[in-house]
Amino acid sequence: MHSFPRWKIWLILAVLVVSLMGALPNITSVPSWWPASLSKPMSLGLDLKGGIHLVLDVDVDKAVSHSVEEDIDTARQVLRKDKIRYRKLSAEGLTLNITIKNDADLANAEQLLAETFDGYTMADPVERTFSLTLKESVADETRKFAVDQAIEVIRGRIDALGTTEPVIIKQGSHRILVQIPGYEDSAHAKQLIGRTAQLEFKLVDEKGDLDKAMTGSIPPGDIIMYGPEETRNDGTNFRQPYLLKKRTELSGNEISDARVSIDSRYNEYAVTLKFNTKGSRKFDKLTTAHVGERFAIILEGVVNSAPVIRERIAGGSAQITGSFSPAEAHDLAIILRAGALPAPVKVVEERSIGPSLGQDSIEQGMNSIIVGCIMVLIFMAIYYRMFGLVANVALIFNMLLILAAMSIIGGTLTLPGIAGIVLTIGMAVDANVLIFERIREELRLGKTPLAAIDGGYAKAFSTIVDANITTLIAAIVLFQFGSGPVKGFAITLSVGILASMFTAITVTRAIVAASTAKNGRVEKLSI
Repeated sequence: MHSFPRWKIWLILAVLVVSLMGALPNITSVPSWWPASLSKPMSLGLDLKGGIHLVLDVDVDKAVSHSVEEDIDTARQVLRKDKIRYRKLSAEGLTLNITIKNDADLANAEQLLAETFDGYTMADPVERTFSLTLKESVADETRKFAVDQAIEVIRGRIDALGTTEPVIIKQGSHRILVQIPGYEDSAHAKQLIGRTAQLEFKLVDEKGDLDKAMTGSIPPGDIIMYGPEETRNDGTNFRQPYLLKKRTELSGNEISDARVSIDSRYNEYAVTLKFNTKGSRKFDKLTTAHVGERFAIILEGVVNSAPVIRERIAGGSAQITGSFSPAEAHDLAIILRAGALPAPVKVVEERSIGPSLGQDSIEQGMNSIIVGCIMVLIFMAIYYRMFGLVANVALIFNMLLILAAMSIIGGTLTLPGIAGIVLTIGMAVDANVLIFERIREELRLGKTPLAAIDGGYAKAFSTIVDANITTLIAAIVLFQFGSGPVKGFAITLSVGILASMFTAITVTRAIVAASTAKNGRVEKLSI
């Protein structure tokens, strides 16, 4: 017993030093030379720090219909490429309707459409019109992808707010849970998260008659869209109408960057867009082919501006203006950089948790940990005497180790997480109780004190490992399939289990070995 392996002693000392260094940032500020991996305090969850809790509903059916509408452009391109003339292209719900002009082209059109749109079920043509209905399996996949994409877009927007440890997870088939700890401006968060930020570039139909179109005679392939609401001199409001080509020449998907800038002409805030390689080529081609014409920049269904293309623009950049305030320009740049939402989202549940409520939770949680610790420490010291004091030292080491580990791995402490720590205190002591009771049994069998200690640790080892491993597996399952608060509980429980196994088996044995190593013979144990 007294020949405790030296490497284990060095391991315990190393863990103690790292634990002290990792836990210190939670108590006070650390110097600049402190290792970066050990200088971050533990993050607090929404229930402790306060913040915003939102549940968003994604209009997944809108994403499906938008996907079908985009396939109209695909149909137009493939038909033109094969020189098949068509009379009409339209989308109704999950169905594409394509009317071919000449009977002679029907066979070629049928083969071409079947090859191009394998995700659709095509009916026999009626009066030269093909009806293609989106398969339900493809529609379901589009809905699922819309939610997954919305999560990534929302994550990008929230990260730009500079908050730490946001929770953004899927709930059910079409809802998203968003929790932003430490952020209190609920209106701004909803406005930033909920904007679809659909950006489109369409050509203005310079030859079309806007007045006629306003009476209902809209040319084929055109659409009427409006600018932002403005106020006339007489106090009445109006919106400038535009006759645009239906086809979207460029979209927000081709944007690689968006930054706040100052418009040199009017000295106003603007947003400068940078296109990716594909977008730059398309923008170059667009501006080359339509010099002298206007193209409209449409943001969320509103024509932001319709500038004239003066010359070819080869740099792959454009600018959005509109009398923005600095905050509006900043928010617009954030959402354009993060990307457009694939479908509109609606807030169906909203809760704001004030920091004072969070502070109350912290105080109550810490009180529960302190009271639990004190009661356990007193019980162990009275019932197990000197060995109880050894277990108490290990328990304090255990708490320090949990605090440091949570800080180092970047874990978030939640109210259920505090419950996990309290549970861990009991489990850590339980391992020591198993060992000490085994030692008592060995003494009753007539073994010498040192042999009883060796036998107690050896026989309790497998029981402790089995019990903790099964609990650890349960904690891992909770973390894998649980939501935010459940994950917080699972993290602290997992860290606590590993820490308690280390302290109960290794640390206590090292202390006992050190106390019995002074004399080779021990007559009696204080247990």
